[in-house]
Amino acid sequence: QVQLVESGGGLVQPGGSLRLSCAASKSIRRDAVMGWYRQAPGKQRELVADITGGRNTNYADSVKGRFTISRDNAKNTVALQMNSLKPEDTAVYYCRITYPSGYTYWGQGTQVTVSS
Repeated sequence: QVQLVESGGGLVQPGGSLRLSCAASKSIRRDAVMGWYRQAPGKQRELVADITGGRNTNYADSVKGRFTISRDNAKNTVALQMNSLKPEDTAVYYCRITYPSGYTYWGQGTQVTVSS
């Protein structure tokens, strides 16, 4: 069992930046994929970005060029740097770990609100 704890959410004005962090309760194997998802009110949860142990990354088209995902294998953390935030980025952001076996763990989520 892995517990994931997100932090860094909050209220920011359009054009601003936030950095989300996710810490795992135990060592994460390099073959696990770590990622960030988000869910806005009335919408399905969607992938924002993910990263492999080898630091290959994948981004949703809507965040390319604005968001950057990073991973620290030694500290068992994954971060999401979000720049040029837009109101449509408002959502609850979730951290996720997926192992090759298919086991998946989710964090509890952190609210990001982009509003003037």
